[in-house]
Amino acid sequence: MATENEFEDDEEAGRSRMFADPYGKSALRAASASNPRNRPCPTCGEPDRLTSADVALGYQCDDCADRAENGGW
Repeated sequence: MATENEFEDDEEAGRSRMFADPYGKSALRAASASNPRNRPCPTCGEPDRLTSADVALGYQCDDCADRAENGGW
C-alpha cells in the first residue's frame, strides 16, 4: 500500500517533468524531443517561445504573460 509521501513524490516528479519551471511562476510546458520549443508567441510574435502543448493550451510567452499580469507593456 502506498504512503502519502509516495503520492507526493510521484506528484512532484510529474510536475518537474511537465513544466518548464516547475517551482517558478511560469505555466509553460517543458520542452522535449517530442514537444520542442519551436512555436512563436501569439502576442509578441517572437519565434521559438512556445511548445505545441503551450499553443494547444492557448498560452503566450512568459514575458507577455508577465506584462499582461502587471498592467501592460
